[in-house]
Amino acid sequence: MANVLLLNGPHHVLSGKLPTTEVASGTYMTQMTHTKSFLKDEKENACLPDSIVSCTRRVILRLPVVSSVLFFPYSANGKVKTTNPFNDNRLLEQNKKIQEANQAPKDFPNFIREGFQVKVVTSDKYVRRRSGLIYLDIEVGNGDCPKDGQQVTFHYIGYNESGRRIDSTYSQGSPAKIRLGNNALVPGFEEGIHDMKPGGKRRIIIPPELGPPVGPSTFFSSKQYEVFDVELLNVKDCQRRTIAFYSDVVCN
Repeated sequence: MANVLLLNGPHHVLSGKLPTTEVASGTYMTQMTHTKSFLKDEKENACLPDSIVSCTRRVILRLPVVSSVLFFPYSANGKVKTTNPFNDNRLLEQNKKIQEANQAPKDFPNFIREGFQVKVVTSDKYVRRRSGLIYLDIEVGNGDCPKDGQQVTFHYIGYNESGRRIDSTYSQGSPAKIRLGNNALVPGFEEGIHDMKPGGKRRIIIPPELGPPVGPSTFFSSKQYEVFDVELLNVKDCQRRTIAFYSDVVCN
């Protein structure tokens, strides 16, 4: 059981901004906040529950005293910082060179990062959900999608924005097994695997807002995108078994 994906406990799996600019033909760019996405919208998928497909909403609390510095990161004269397309190209090329040195897999997404502002550059094969999750189906698989309460068995490889491998169940020698619907997985990972089919392979790009809690006890870094290559092996039904004073869950 790979514990990297658990919300609580040690993590040993992942880590790791580009303004609008011209890129190679066939690529698209998205920005984490306040940026139009040029990735194609995903069609409604019957495998996904409404709670996952629905747009995430942010709640702004009203505070009695708020400094304008918290909400307006611009200069006093009200001018908005403009982006430099030449700088974007430079950052994009830097990211590509780093990923090449790290032997990132084919069609790996690129990240244009400038501080906390990030743009994700992918080919047009990728799909973007309204939640912010981005994915690429490498193989679709067959059978039924997993449901809450069922156990999924899967392999994964985790990467950071530089394309460096952080963790892999393949190298550990055994796949991960976990039941869906009990908040044991990173939100973006569970959303990405929820509509896969057994035998399917998918690359999942998890934005920070769908990532795990960050802190000294976690592997994830704040404001970082994480990338997983996932292979769903099988899906099993689970039942609770009670013997005398002992109770557990058995998955067949």
